[in-house]
Amino acid sequence: MVSAETIRTVVGIIGNGTALVLFLSPVPTFWRIWKKGTVEQYSPIPYVATLLNCLMWVLYGLPLVHPHSMLVITINGTGTVIELTYITLFLIFSAGATRRKVLLLLAGEVAFVGAVAALVLTLAHTHERRSMVVGILCVLFGTGMYAAPLSVMKMVIQTKSVEYMPLFLSLASLVNGICWTAYALIKFDLYITIPNGLGVMFAVAQLILYAIYYKSTQQIMEARKRKADQIAMTGVVVDGKPATTTTTNGAAAAAHNGH
Repeated sequence: MVSAETIRTVVGIIGNGTALVLFLSPVPTFWRIWKKGTVEQYSPIPYVATLLNCLMWVLYGLPLVHPHSMLVITINGTGTVIELTYITLFLIFSAGATRRKVLLLLAGEVAFVGAVAALVLTLAHTHERRSMVVGILCVLFGTGMYAAPLSVMKMVIQTKSVEYMPLFLSLASLVNGICWTAYALIKFDLYITIPNGLGVMFAVAQLILYAIYYKSTQQIMEARKRKADQIAMTGVVVDGKPATTTTTNGAAAAAHNGH
């Protein structure tokens, strides 16, 4: 008979795979940013929040804090590298207040995680206490990671457009939340259960919004395209007409002066 620990390990490996998909799901977004050379209206908050979440879970999974959590370390260590890459690209293609905001948030996160690690490892002398302190913080920031898209959801409701809320990211969040909730329930871990259970709820809410505003998004994008085409056509006519008029008038003036 297969043991619960074996099942949990398998689910954790699957969770690593789904989490990797989640971390990589913004690649099309950043490819678009790279091609256009601007971050447009994309928000850096989800990526900054995800980085903080990854850093805290790496700390939680350390043998000195919560032994036998290698699967937690592997995926969140990978996520840390990926999120740092996204944030670097965001910094490259943003400017002014937005860039300063991201830099301040990044510096604050690194300082905060370093301070937590130092305090926990020096003041808490048992795995249980260290797991509790770091676990509570992971619950808070894990919830923050999943709730970060709420700012984007607000924009969706205001604009009636899901253009800046990628569907793939919402789907990946849902699958990832389900996998890690199952992982935590097999061998109950409250600190993993809470943020991932909430993550499932937030992801479902995003998908509902996507279904509601998908048609209006298509209409908005089509109207924008038609307007751009009209402006382009008007520009051709306006640019052409003065040139013709000037040439005609010039020829007439030359003829008049000649006579």
